[in-house]
Order: sequence, then structure tokens, then C-alpha cells
Amino acid sequence: MKSTNKKSKIELLSPAGDFECLQAAIQAGADAVYFGLQNFNMRARAKNFRLKDLPKIREICKKNEVKNYLTLNTIIYDKELKKLESIIKKSKPYVDAIICSDIAVILICKKYKIPFHVSTQCSISNSETARFYEKIGAERVILARELNLSQIKKISRILPIETFVHGAMCVSVSGRCFTSQFLFDKSANRGECLHPCRRLYNVKDEEGNELRIDNNFILSAKDLCALPFIEKLKKANIKAFKIEGRNREPEYVYAVTKIYRKAIDKRLTKKELEESIKELKKVYNKGFSSGFYLRTPTSDDFTETENSSATHHKEFIGKIYHYYSRINVGLIRMNAGKIKIGDEIFIIGKITGVLKTKVESMQRNHQQINEAKKGEEIGIKLPLCRKGDEVYKIVNNHKN
Repeated sequence: MKSTNKKSKIELLSPAGDFECLQAAIQAGADAVYFGLQNFNMRARAKNFRLKDLPKIREICKKNEVKNYLTLNTIIYDKELKKLESIIKKSKPYVDAIICSDIAVILICKKYKIPFHVSTQCSISNSETARFYEKIGAERVILARELNLSQIKKISRILPIETFVHGAMCVSVSGRCFTSQFLFDKSANRGECLHPCRRLYNVKDEEGNELRIDNNFILSAKDLCALPFIEKLKKANIKAFKIEGRNREPEYVYAVTKIYRKAIDKRLTKKELEESIKELKKVYNKGFSSGFYLRTPTSDDFTETENSSATHHKEFIGKIYHYYSRINVGLIRMNAGKIKIGDEIFIIGKITGVLKTKVESMQRNHQQINEAKKGEEIGIKLPLCRKGDEVYKIVNNHKN
């Protein structure tokens, strides 16, 4: 169940790329989730949901008092308008709002009287633009990521605003990049970005002269992490704090949501802040930056790695094939790797969400064992989980 401080006026909005992530967000304390369908969202490469999933999403969210927002925020073409309208019409009974950027989506939302939030893709960077969207009926706007705190405070006096507090940053203005389209015919503005910005580059002129630079990741920004200055954001009249990550794994959604939930509900001590940053570093990240909130980014705000800098990763080891709720024991069929007493594991499932626990004892054929490996069937004391849930070992990347 969701555990939140009902006195909090700031909505914590978490990403849901699939049912596992949806459950993880709810377990960790999200006030709302945002998700995409198979069409017209900026994360086309995520698992996403189908129209037929909407009733179940609504049921889960309503049961847990969590709002849900459908993202339909890509560029729309004429040939797609009929399909777009059908999706919006069918989604009306099941969503609290639609996140959009194309005026066509806004007009259809107004036609069917569905609340809409204006996406960061619209680069709302000033008060007059915010007033325009307010006049045409926007319930909320998600501001451009290129604004500082002072600019945000001014716009927040006009209508409810939402800002990102954590997750991937794009080197292009509000993510409206064309590099992927030019290089691979996969448009970022259609949710298909292949992230060529994350690669190493050499800088040469037409004559072949090459610059020697300290960091060849010249287009790859570090992730935004607003936790160190979240108290300033809490005073900026922001309606919702948004976590980026519909392509991320359930354990990422759970960890980041849980940490920001705590930071919204109370003022973190110095020690709590340090521990929270340490926990954030365990899951997917490319290093952390303050984005544009406090200053214009510098060369220090570019990552130094092509992949994740996470201090931990998970390794699949097997699945739960039976769970005895009376004695809290799960039977696991080991499909890969090995685990031993003292290892930390994740249990991940569509209903279970994310459970993190430590292996305190194991049995094989009713005999106590200290280690289990691929091909074995074992029993482990586990919190409530379900048949079909996947089991992963948590591995520290810095241990030999």
C-alpha cells in the first residue's frame, strides 16, 4: 500500500513502463503515475501498455488512491488523427489526464472533456506561453527543463506547474533533438530515439585537425538529481515533482520514488541526504547534475560513461514456482547463476511489484544449505510474493 503524508501539497509523479513499474511506484509512495500506450508517446521503445490494459491500470490506481496520466506527447500526422481520436475517446473513463504537446491532441481532449497537461516538449519557458495554455484549458503545464528556480517561481504564480526532479537529461532543448532521425531515421520527437548522444566523439575540422579534449562524451549529459536542493524546490510553488524513467527497471522506479517520497514529506538531515544519494547511485544513473535549477550547466555536467554508473546491478537467477503463504516460503527454480546465504535479492512481479530482501536461510530437499546454483530447486523464506515472480541477485559492481 502507498504510504504518504496526506498533508503534502506536492504531487510525486513516477514513471510506469509496465505493470511491475506501476506496482513499484505505488509501493514506494507515488501520488500519481504516468504511462504510455503502444502509440504516440515519447518512449516508443519502452514496454508500454495496450488499450485493453486501461481498466486494470485504473483499478489498481483507484484502489491505492493514485492518479494516472496517459502520455500522448509526440508529433502527430494527418493520417494518424482518426486513430488518435479513437484512443483518446476510449481512454476517457480510465485516465485522470492526458499529457500532450500537439495541438491536435489538445483539441480532441477538449472535445471529449478530458483534462490535459502540456508536455515539456512544448518548451514552456515564459509567463505568456503559460497564460496561453491556461486560456485554452490546460490543467497543468510541465515546464521546459532549461529554466532556473527564479524563472520557475514566476510562472508558478499563473497556473499549476510540474517540473522534473530526477532522471535523464537531453543535451537538446526540452529533448527536441533531430540527431537520431538524421543518423538512423529514428525520430526522438516520435519516441524512437536511439541516443547517439551517449557515444564517444572525436572533434575534427574539415582538414583533419583534431581537438584534444578531456571528455569525449561531448553530447551526453549527466542525470538530473534535485535531491540536494529539494527544500528550495518545495518553496517554489511547484504542483508536481516528476521522475523521468519510463525505460527504467522496476527497482529504479521503486528506489527513486521512495527516496523522493521521504524528501517531500520531511526535511532530510545531512546524514539522511548522504544516505539517500548513496541509494540513488545504486540504480541506473550517468552521474548527477543540478540541471539548470541553480546555474547554467558546465563541462562538469557531462557524463564520463557510455553506460550506467550504478554501483549495483541485478542478475537473473530464477522464478518462484510456488509460494506457501502460511509459512512464508517461496520455492525457486534456479535458471542461472548462484546465490548464497547473506546475498540480497529482488523479487519482481506484475502484482508483487518490487521486494528487496536478504537470504537468511535456504533449503534443498528439506536440508539446510549455504549455496544454490543453476539447475537446483530450493526453498527460501520470503515476504509475500507469487508464482511466476522473477528472482534477481543484487550485485555490488565495486566488489572483486
